[in-house]
Amino acid sequence: MGGPEIDKLIGLLAKLPGMGPRSARRAALKLLQQPESRMLPLAAALADAARAVRPCHLCGNLDSRDPCSICSDMERDRSVICVVESVGDLWALERGSLHHGLYHVLGGTLSALGGVGPEDLNVAPLMSRMAGGGVSEVILALPATVDGASTAHWLTDRLRPFGVNVTKVAQGVPIGGALDVLDDGTLAAALRARRPS
Repeated sequence: MGGPEIDKLIGLLAKLPGMGPRSARRAALKLLQQPESRMLPLAAALADAARAVRPCHLCGNLDSRDPCSICSDMERDRSVICVVESVGDLWALERGSLHHGLYHVLGGTLSALGGVGPEDLNVAPLMSRMAGGGVSEVILALPATVDGASTAHWLTDRLRPFGVNVTKVAQGVPIGGALDVLDDGTLAAALRARRPS
């Protein structure tokens, strides 16, 4: 199209989630049409983030501070830890201001087929936090998949000796969802999680 530099740019953009080759070409074109106002600031921001952002040693969140801004916030309820699969899940909960306690990022879920075992997850820091005391509840906000369920079960067994209340997020019918379009697993979960109206 326009030389190896453009091909490389498109190839790298196409590797981003949600970006296929066509979207990558459109994004590259927009960047290249205004390099001073779009491309150079983006390149600087990418370089800054690559230098400064690291995983928090306590929870696994990505931040330029360690401990991260969430773990450092003394206004948060330190007695409740919400365990999530990924940093993206943590950010989603934070975006909605849905959780006012602390977090712990596992970095995946157990998967026999995928070859992911307990040693591949960020579990040791969670157990250290539990041993430190002061935690009364652990919320398991893991995906509603077989791997998520097996990870939740495995973690519940590991957390039981600490005497904390282990809860999991409810699953079922989404707001605005119609029953006739939901899969059997979602319907079953919704019926099991029913509560008084």
